[in-house]
Amino acid sequence: MRSKIVALSKNEDFKNLLKKKKISNNYITLFFGTLKNKNNKKLNISFITKKKLIRSAVKRNKVKRRLRNIMNEAVKKIPINFNYSYLVIAKITMLNNQYAIIKDTLFQDIEKIK
Repeated sequence: MRSKIVALSKNEDFKNLLKKKKISNNYITLFFGTLKNKNNKKLNISFITKKKLIRSAVKRNKVKRRLRNIMNEAVKKIPINFNYSYLVIAKITMLNNQYAIIKDTLFQDIEKIK
């Protein structure tokens, strides 16, 4: 079964998630928690790249593309809690490191979430 990945849309959802639990590593900060009116068959996740950290729009979009690809693989390969909504904030180290290393690190962090 392929699940649909849906971005968060409401400003209040972002603000609520920033108050919830978080996990950090060298590449991202991952906020997660339950939100009201969430469809449990869809994965609610948004990716943020800060303009102050990564100036170029091309580079910001590359980071978001990488994160999206990693999450698509994660949905297929590891158990993800669909009751939670996720907010992923990228760090500048995402740009200069290998995709495989970033993916392994993110998979380990996602598996910690129960």
